[in-house]
Amino acid sequence: MRRKTRIGPSWLGLLVLLALLLAACGGGGSAPNFNIALSPTSLTVQQGTSRNTTLTLTPQNGFTGTVTLSLVNTSNNPVPGITLSPTSFTVSANSPTNQALSVNVASSVATGSYNLKVKAVSGSLSKEASLSLDVTAGGGSPDFTIALSPTSLTVQQGDSGNTTLTLTPQNGFNGTVNLALVDAGTGNPVPGINLTPLDLNVTGPVNQPLTVSVAGSVPTGSYSLKVRAVSGSLNKEASLSLTVTLPPGATWTPQNSGTSDPLYGVTYGGGQFVAVGEDGTILTSPNGVNWTPQNSRTSNWLFGVTYGNNTFVVAGDAGTILTSP
Repeated sequence: MRRKTRIGPSWLGLLVLLALLLAACGGGGSAPNFNIALSPTSLTVQQGTSRNTTLTLTPQNGFTGTVTLSLVNTSNNPVPGITLSPTSFTVSANSPTNQALSVNVASSVATGSYNLKVKAVSGSLSKEASLSLDVTAGGGSPDFTIALSPTSLTVQQGDSGNTTLTLTPQNGFNGTVNLALVDAGTGNPVPGINLTPLDLNVTGPVNQPLTVSVAGSVPTGSYSLKVRAVSGSLNKEASLSLTVTLPPGATWTPQNSGTSDPLYGVTYGGGQFVAVGEDGTILTSPNGVNWTPQNSRTSNWLFGVTYGNNTFVVAGDAGTILTSP
């Protein structure tokens, strides 16, 4: 006759403890992963133009990192003339990420329907989302438009500012575009005000940072300018308002210190200016305009003052050191 084996309370407790340890260590947990989806899932694009769709990436189990994108046909091969931008983006939060994608169709791409896939790859993970693309015939001659953002800049003499030129090709436009910065009234360059870069190679939509440099010799004031973009017979313009100002320290206003003693040092700290000079002179001011004499308790000449650790320190003749507070 078989004896039945009974599991005692001590064994039951050990099994329960083992199960809890496995759960705490993530036993059976899933690896980081993600899903993707497109909206819309179909586009109609004219030859030589582009359209947008939005990719939504949903992280799972704490996925983060860089995701590389590509646009391929059902045979997993790129289609010449049909490109995707951007080709990568970074996921840094455990929440869905929406990334705008531009599908660019060259003017050489044949009209018709294309069954495509957006592939998203990160390490060993690879996901796909279907995209239906209809390419239609382009209309009109190649052309482009331009716009600036911002359309106004304030730049100090001897300094520079930045704006971004957005160039949008139309009807298959591509090639080199030459840039110039000119006076809006005369159409001529303004001496001392320069633009970089001066040319763009256009193969699709362009967002190009532009630097406007102002020489120190340019008079202060407001300038109505235009960024001119030329390619062959095409000539486009975008307005730019520029205000040129003096750099700090370029102009000075005399103030009344309240003393005729020579002053040898000044500093700022703790919300006030402190100036020091001959015969133990110490002056304080909250704004550099209104000055109040203070009692230094010395007649020695004071040559320097500094501020640190919430304390002013003054150095002077005959080894004089003063502190406040």
